[in-house]
Amino acid sequence: MKKRYHVFVEGRVQGVGFRGFCMIRAQRYNLTGSVKNLPNGTMVEIYVQGEDSDIDKFLADIEKGDRFIRVDNISVKPTALVEGEKRFSYGAGW
Repeated sequence: MKKRYHVFVEGRVQGVGFRGFCMIRAQRYNLTGSVKNLPNGTMVEIYVQGEDSDIDKFLADIEKGDRFIRVDNISVKPTALVEGEKRFSYGAGW
């Protein structure tokens, strides 16, 4: 079933390639949405849309991160689907 979530990720997620990491994972799982840095320097905002099982895999991957990324907290809330969204975009932020 197709779903959309509004996600906030907190930790060492800015200046470490996290947005690109999210973009690659979203493409891997055929997800749409966006990712951008927030002005506080420690949080990233993500909108992600796709099949629920693929979103679960995406969230598990970003929670693990890599050797540069450290995720301290993830907040995930359902939100309304966006019809016609075709890709996952990488925003610069604020």
